[in-house]
Amino acid sequence: MHVELVDLWLPIVLSAVALFFASFLSWMVVQLHKRDWVKMPREDDFLNAVRGCDLKPGNYAFPGCESHEEMKSEAFQQKMKTGPSGFITVFANNNMGKNLAYTFLYFFVVSFCLAYLGSLALKPGAEFMPVFRFMSTAAFLTFLSAIVAHAIWFHCRIVGHIIETIVFAAIVGALFGLLWPA
Repeated sequence: MHVELVDLWLPIVLSAVALFFASFLSWMVVQLHKRDWVKMPREDDFLNAVRGCDLKPGNYAFPGCESHEEMKSEAFQQKMKTGPSGFITVFANNNMGKNLAYTFLYFFVVSFCLAYLGSLALKPGAEFMPVFRFMSTAAFLTFLSAIVAHAIWFHCRIVGHIIETIVFAAIVGALFGLLWPA
């Protein structure tokens, strides 16, 4: 006997809402990410220079290359040695409402997938602690795995994300543990 996903609709929805709210608190109230993005020195000079490049929305690497051969070239290697190097994302505009909706959708889909995983591993009537341990571990792995790989390649701070991951995992584990079907 296994748990049907339809029996998990309440913890799925509540965890998505709770994660969305926890994310808001993390960013806006506790401000865990305050130091993730800092103002660039000589920002006006940079903005004027970038405006002159007529960049379309997208992700750019600098220095950049189009092929492995170009990456091996002396000119590219010299640009890398001389620096600076980095990445830039250019937005057409930043639609906060759309981003918030996508964030909620992300939390809902993750909660649904975690519920599916839990339904495969846990029996109806499972006690709180086994459900909490399984679901919080699955949530921890889900939320942390992507940001660590991202931080390795793009050198972003992850301290706030690690703290959020622990909180998010506890929220998921607790809600599913409390609302696991009998």
